[in-house]
Amino acid sequence: MSTVRKPVKKSTMMFTISLMTITIVFLVAILIVTVSYFLKKQNQATGVMLSTGETIYTEEELNTLIAKCEDAKEEEVLTYIRTQMEAGESTISILRELYPEQIVLAANSRYHFFDLNENLATHNYEETAFQLDENNILSYNDGKVTSKKGIDVSKYQGDIDWSKVKNDGVDYAMVRVGYRGYGSSGKLVTDENFEQNMEGALENGIDVGVYFLTQAVNEEEAIEEADYVLDAIGGYDVTYPVVIDIEEITYDTARTDELTKEQWTKNCIAFCERIKEAGYTPMIYGNLKTFFIMLDMEQLEEYDKWFAYYDTPIYFPYEFTIWQYTEEGTVDGIEESVDLNISFYEVE
Repeated sequence: MSTVRKPVKKSTMMFTISLMTITIVFLVAILIVTVSYFLKKQNQATGVMLSTGETIYTEEELNTLIAKCEDAKEEEVLTYIRTQMEAGESTISILRELYPEQIVLAANSRYHFFDLNENLATHNYEETAFQLDENNILSYNDGKVTSKKGIDVSKYQGDIDWSKVKNDGVDYAMVRVGYRGYGSSGKLVTDENFEQNMEGALENGIDVGVYFLTQAVNEEEAIEEADYVLDAIGGYDVTYPVVIDIEEITYDTARTDELTKEQWTKNCIAFCERIKEAGYTPMIYGNLKTFFIMLDMEQLEEYDKWFAYYDTPIYFPYEFTIWQYTEEGTVDGIEESVDLNISFYEVE
């Protein structure tokens, strides 16, 4: 969802090399911590739970655990790690299995562990109610809630036959309005296919929302971006949310490279509030890094979330409204690959 196709999933060679280097060291650390994990499950050792969710032990209890680790459990842990890696499991997937009470992600050549935030509302979707069909189209139906099929499009999808898209079961489309250039000038640019995508979708009875890739460095620029979007959509019946697309630019230097979490969050609020004042539903798009590292989610609790995660089951505990589950989807009427989404948004 940016000026170059899908930077959300791209990583640089240096990032990969760095992760490979620290993985070797980190797996040694996993051995020590994992042993404690197995022992806590099997021995129910007495600990004191802190408000952060961290378990602490007395020195005597810790020495006892270490003594047990040195004999009975060391081989078990090593065997577990070896088996998982031989099966093709990545380091990050192993860590997520070992730390089910935390969110684990790899970013900035490090592994990050986040305790669940009790101040944030969690979603209550049932994992088993998400189903992939033979064409890898995801849907959700728990008997009470049913998802809607959607796509998001920009100039990278080329000229779209929207009649065929409609007949392929697409309920809504998120259309890119444009982006701010990530160079020093920060020029606001409209997507080349914005108008034809909006008109084509609406003429064929497809609900539309819009998104804008931000590169605002302060609240004033974020409001400028919001006003730019509002001017662009004024003549259209936009029934889905108006989205600020927050992504890290990994393929080049960007004017937002030095932005703090505090400033990213302020920018996000400024954009969303401007959109809300105009009578639209604001929404925030991002991935794990966006929501756990770049933004302060406690300050953004009131806004709908559009979460990008290209695997199942979804790895995000908090409330979300749209899930972008692949960037390699196929839809009749679109020659290029397209992002596929499921939505729980209710059009008023």
